[in-house]
Amino acid sequence: MKFRNIVIGLVIFAVLVMVPLWYNMAQKQGKPEISLDTPQIRALEVKKCIEDTQYMRANHMELLSEWKSQVVRGGNRIYTAKDGQQYLMCIEETCLECHSNKEEFCDICHKYAGVEPNCWDCHNDVKIDEKVQNN
Repeated sequence: MKFRNIVIGLVIFAVLVMVPLWYNMAQKQGKPEISLDTPQIRALEVKKCIEDTQYMRANHMELLSEWKSQVVRGGNRIYTAKDGQQYLMCIEETCLECHSNKEEFCDICHKYAGVEPNCWDCHNDVKIDEKVQNN
């Protein structure tokens, strides 16, 4: 009797532990297609981000975190890219200047990855939405 209850308890525990994994597996439907089709990007003669595409895909979160630390704690507002070009460390005026389609660019990948960045704790989402609508 005791052994049976232990086995039943272990099975219930295993199922409860596995539910989030099964849920996430059911949600994933392949890599998201991000949209780079914005008026600002179309107007660029040279379509180049502050760093190369592979670097930005893999490291943008660390880059933005570093920007936050440097701006808030260090007062440094200028980022020097690997190619020597300098940029203002500001999501609204640097990143979203070209990537004004936040829903199709930022949000779609963050939803796919299951992350909620804390950018919008400080950066006003309403101001960004207004900027997107004006473009």
